Amino acid sequence: MIDKIIENLAESVSVIEDGAVVLISGFGESGNPTELVHALIDHGARDLTLVNNNAGNGHVGLAALLESGQVRKMICSFPRSSHSEVFDTMYVGGRIELEVVPQGTLAERIRAAGAGIGGFYTRTTIGTPLADGKERRIYNGEEYVLEDPLYADVALVKANLADRWGNLTYRLAARNFGPIMCTAAKTTIVQARQIVDLGEIPPEQVVTPGIYVDRVVEVANPGSEREMIENDVHYPAGGAE
Repeated sequence: MIDKIIENLAESVSVIEDGAVVLISGFGESGNPTELVHALIDHGARDLTLVNNNAGNGHVGLAALLESGQVRKMICSFPRSSHSEVFDTMYVGGRIELEVVPQGTLAERIRAAGAGIGGFYTRTTIGTPLADGKERRIYNGEEYVLEDPLYADVALVKANLADRWGNLTYRLAARNFGPIMCTAAKTTIVQARQIVDLGEIPPEQVVTPGIYVDRVVEVANPGSEREMIENDVHYPAGGAE
């Protein structure tokens, strides 16, 4: 019997190894798998490369993972945002590497990995340092840059509903990078607001088929990163003020 349900957060992330490339869903606060990220901090895997739309905010979730010293490199589109003091401090201090990727290119690199596409050409970075050292070609008189697929060892994704086969739905904008990240990782770990019985998700409403999901853990009441930031919460408790 196929059953991908994991009983607790600690067990769900226990397969993540040192040196892993980890995709983390989310756009601002929407769709962040905060509880999975906190479990990864507790798990202790190090020398990680993280891929996300931004570089975390406040001292919780992704920012807390950076602050823990477990991350070697950040790949993202927006390394600076309204409350990104952790990344700013680490980068200026030379304690973390950064690869900036335009948002659309980031999404397409992840999608290409999941679709088995070898690479694609885009004009997005032409004329900027982000195109340096990359293969270029001319199409219809215009210059294009070759971008590689972005494969990962693990994806951490937040969903709304899941069943024991791993079929997923998402809530509104929380869908963002989740579906493509599920396809691009060797192991996909999902926190879902509710795990339902097989058949409760109508087939036409399944966004991510279970074939792309390996582990599902229920987090019925996920925390709000916005509220945690407003209340100056640090994870783990007692972190640097």
